[in-house]
Amino acid sequence: MQTAADAGDAAALLAAVPAGRRVALVDPRFVGHVHALRLGLTDPRFAAATVPGALTAQPEARGALLRALRRTTAAVGAGAPVVAPDTDPAPEDRTVPGRIAVALEAEGTAVKRPELGSLTATVPTDAGARATAESARDEVDDEAVRLRSAVKAHDGFFTTFAISPYSRYIARWCARRGLTPNQVTTASLITALVAAGAAATGTRGGYVAAGILLLVSFVLDCTDGQLARYSLQYSTMGAWLDATFDRAKEYAYYAGLAIGAVRGGDDVWVLALGAMVLQACRHVVDFSFNEANHDAVANTSPTAALSDKLDSVGWTVWARRMIVLPIGERWAMIAVLTALTTPRIVFYALLIGCSLAACYTTAGRLLRSLTRRASRTDRAAQALADLADSGTLAQGVAAVAPGLRGAFTAPAVALLGTLVMIGGALFLPYGSPLTVAAAVVYVVLSGLAVARPLKGALDWLVPPFFRAAEYVTILALAARSDAPHAVPAAFGLVSAVAYHHYDTVYRIRGGTGAPPRWLVRTIGGHEGRTTLVAVLAAVLTHASDFTTALTALAVAVALVVLVESIRFWVSSSAPAVHDEGELA
Repeated sequence: MQTAADAGDAAALLAAVPAGRRVALVDPRFVGHVHALRLGLTDPRFAAATVPGALTAQPEARGALLRALRRTTAAVGAGAPVVAPDTDPAPEDRTVPGRIAVALEAEGTAVKRPELGSLTATVPTDAGARATAESARDEVDDEAVRLRSAVKAHDGFFTTFAISPYSRYIARWCARRGLTPNQVTTASLITALVAAGAAATGTRGGYVAAGILLLVSFVLDCTDGQLARYSLQYSTMGAWLDATFDRAKEYAYYAGLAIGAVRGGDDVWVLALGAMVLQACRHVVDFSFNEANHDAVANTSPTAALSDKLDSVGWTVWARRMIVLPIGERWAMIAVLTALTTPRIVFYALLIGCSLAACYTTAGRLLRSLTRRASRTDRAAQALADLADSGTLAQGVAAVAPGLRGAFTAPAVALLGTLVMIGGALFLPYGSPLTVAAAVVYVVLSGLAVARPLKGALDWLVPPFFRAAEYVTILALAARSDAPHAVPAAFGLVSAVAYHHYDTVYRIRGGTGAPPRWLVRTIGGHEGRTTLVAVLAAVLTHASDFTTALTALAVAVALVVLVESIRFWVSSSAPAVHDEGELA
């Protein structure tokens, strides 16, 4: 830290700082909480940020900061106004850091102004104001505010009342010992994998241990996000690890339960894969709806207004959060039922609970979509097209086919293709060439569905329909094949494909766009993989051959998507983010 004699000296000191480092300006008269400065000066997500009396700039905003400082210094020295003559600047904008922040914004550099709530941050101009500011600062416990703000604002009932009251203190303990959120995230993953291994033993002791370890893993899962908020250690890699590991932990646990059940004489692999398919489809409904509407113009809906009114009644908020069976409630249910019952009962409860939750959330989103008056943007349409995951076959159809008109045409065509494909996989004789014909129809209809930009009111349903078609087809054909270990192989294939779909979502959310087109083409797109599985079921007459083919396909898809995903996230220049995530 260096002290400048005046604004000109400050410019010289800032210019001497190495280019790759963050810099900050703090008015020497500043009075406030340490955490207020921490929020304004250390959050890595923003190129520039300010609180009253202080300003920071990341390397990418350093040039703009120096230009603004020199202009501000010249303007103040010449007696010229830094803000427009017809404006009444806030008190914090009369300080040197405040004036510079205004100048940065005038140049086009976004400056984050974090909400401070009860925290104090001010620059008093006389002794009386200083005494008042110091009194206000001393009345608020800085550390208590920091702990409260570490907890996610909107969380499920179980997480809020059974986990967060003590996990925030675990987060603080980790922060004081130099642990990072990524290390806690990794510990949560390892604990969940050990839980899956305990469940795979198929013994009552193993099931009890698995239930306990799963809850421990969830506590750590909450702790990593709270640690990130407590210590402001946000990163692109951290957000990716947190989201990816959540899915990996849950689905690995499903596999562990299925292995344990088989050891006990009960094959529940179909139920395990069904639970994973249902949960993955629930997630893509969430993702598609949010991407379609988060930047919609004139985004109004009577249904949304009713939801806002219900949010003002305390008990309805918690009831609605519990109905969707968020991750906290879901994992608590899985852990308790694992310890006390059997894997079959666990999966029955999951399938019933998640089905009811899916019906509730999807119905609400349908009502919102049909009643809101919104114009969807090109960016939203592109996000839905990326989530659709169309490969070479569907894109080829879309290129030559005329775009179908009509507000609901795209989801209707996608739904028809999904019903044709799933119906063929479920009801046609296993191995019948007609299943391949159904896949060809699916390719054509999936191409027609994306031939026009997905800007319709219900076009966010197109990606979920495609996910259901692919996942359920793989499940149905594997289950009907009677090939040894075909369903576990299908579980591996759906896991690899689902990882690719989740990875697509996280890239879009991070502002970096979808995976490269070569990756989608290489792994076939949803319609290419679905058709390939249908063809394999028809031509591989020997039972074990189908299992081998599914396994080889799973390994190939997993290798390609994992290598590209890891390469991207390790080397990504995406901005640091912290995603609060979906309740589900």
